Amino acid sequence: MKRTTALLFAAAACLAAPLAAQPASRPAPATAAVNAQQVVAEVRRVIAERYVLPERRPALDAVLAEGLSSGRYSTSDANLLAERINEDLTRVGRDRHLNFRYDPRAAAQFTGQGGREPDPAAYERQARSRNYGIRELRVLPGNVRYMAYDGFDWTGESSAAALETAMRFLSGGDAVIIDLRRNGGGSPAAVQYITSHFMAGGQPLMTFHMNGSETPDRTATLADVPAGRMIGKPLYVLTSNATASAAEEFAGHVAGYRLGQLVGENTGGAGFRNDLVPIAGNFILSVSVGRAVLASTGRDWEAVGHAPNIVTPVPAALDVAHAAALRQLAQNATGADRERMLALADTMAARGERRSAALPLTAYAGAFGERAILADGDRLYYQRGQRPREPLISLGANRFAFENNPLLQVEFAADGSRATAFTIAPIGDAPQGTYQRTQ
Repeated sequence: MKRTTALLFAAAACLAAPLAAQPASRPAPATAAVNAQQVVAEVRRVIAERYVLPERRPALDAVLAEGLSSGRYSTSDANLLAERINEDLTRVGRDRHLNFRYDPRAAAQFTGQGGREPDPAAYERQARSRNYGIRELRVLPGNVRYMAYDGFDWTGESSAAALETAMRFLSGGDAVIIDLRRNGGGSPAAVQYITSHFMAGGQPLMTFHMNGSETPDRTATLADVPAGRMIGKPLYVLTSNATASAAEEFAGHVAGYRLGQLVGENTGGAGFRNDLVPIAGNFILSVSVGRAVLASTGRDWEAVGHAPNIVTPVPAALDVAHAAALRQLAQNATGADRERMLALADTMAARGERRSAALPLTAYAGAFGERAILADGDRLYYQRGQRPREPLISLGANRFAFENNPLLQVEFAADGSRATAFTIAPIGDAPQGTYQRTQ
């Protein structure tokens, strides 16, 4: 699907101040006087002409008019004016894509068409500096491949090349985890590109009803994906309330077409399409201009989001998904391989659950010859000589696993009040040694 540069820039720029009622920190104070009347008039005009829900436009216009008449917007502080307008739009609009901010840096990037069109080179630099949203690629134990993906950035060939590399990496795994817990959205083109690796070509994805057009835009999976497809490969997608917009589109395809499992918390419910519009005085208005409908369900996700298949607190989602992937892989494994995979799954689940040991952690601490067990806060560590200490994961009872090598486990013997010895053994193998307490 071809999108305008403005729309692509809008999607990326929203990531910098995503879907929040107010920015985390204020930009530098404005150097020019603020004309609140002019600013509000321009915001009202854009909303009246372009806001996605015509029936909601009068209420939005009324709250802005009230802000002017009551003196609420009578301020020379550009940041304060933006905060107050944004508070009112958020309260009445109940739309996570509708927001207003004072942002000289973003406003300066609108250079074409008399300052109304964004600079594509600036968008490319921003996307490249973020590695096109790909924050981390990692091989997890059991050959589960993990990608932390923070934004569906799309610039065409350069972003496609980065994502192709990531898809080739993921395809080498026996299962895939894609982490969208910090992903506030981006471009449908990036969603289309990634989704195409998990479905056959030519399958319908989205219908976009944009700017009141009678002819909607539609997308489908790509006919050609150089990295190859991963149809049927176990797929787990991590979600949170911060998973929004285009990230929710991808989550919707995964859920709607049953490509995999969503793990974590309900997504944000930011289902509309938005444009960024510069407002005189270095302000930026994000305005919802389109409705997105999933082909798999015939519905959008505005104000609803997507519910996870596996509900778990956001910080534990990776461990829970990893354990689920290993259990799924174990179904097709046999013998010692299956035993190791299930034991590894239990270790990952234990880390996510933060299981308690049978004794207080201090009861395990002490010297065991040249080896030492250290208790530090709510964690237990193993150390041999002067080597770096290694964190342990409680598996419950008197059993632990090495966090950085979860196939290696530690089991303590205890006299009821403290540990007297421990053994170290790989899962399914004989102990490497038994170590008695010496202090």
